[in-house]
Amino acid sequence: MRETTEAIVGAVTGSLASPRSLLLGRYDDQQRLQYIGRTTTLARVTGTAVAGQLAPGGPGHPWSGWTFSAGWGTREALAVTLVHPGLVVEVGVDVARDAGGRWRHPARFHRARTDLSPTDVPLMATPS
Repeated sequence: MRETTEAIVGAVTGSLASPRSLLLGRYDDQQRLQYIGRTTTLARVTGTAVAGQLAPGGPGHPWSGWTFSAGWGTREALAVTLVHPGLVVEVGVDVARDAGGRWRHPARFHRARTDLSPTDVPLMATPS
């Protein structure tokens, strides 16, 4: 089962000018940006369109010093570029979550939601 929802872009794979996938987050109830999942590989034209709406992450980025796994069950680190967490995107996600509340499967990018701000995005669900 899939649903459509919003998330905040916090980092990308590939370059800032041509992102390959988006690393997504949501704020928790203590206003910390938490990683919730990443998108499938973006089509080149989609990556180029999204790139125009991204800004580099500056000092004090909420994910500074974090490492992200390159794949399920691997210790290999994913090479990411941090971006300013201001862009909201709509994604299609599987309802399956891991123990931390993150999406178990990659999200499918639908569109940028320039009509929304990060405060409009639902909070990260607290694990039960």
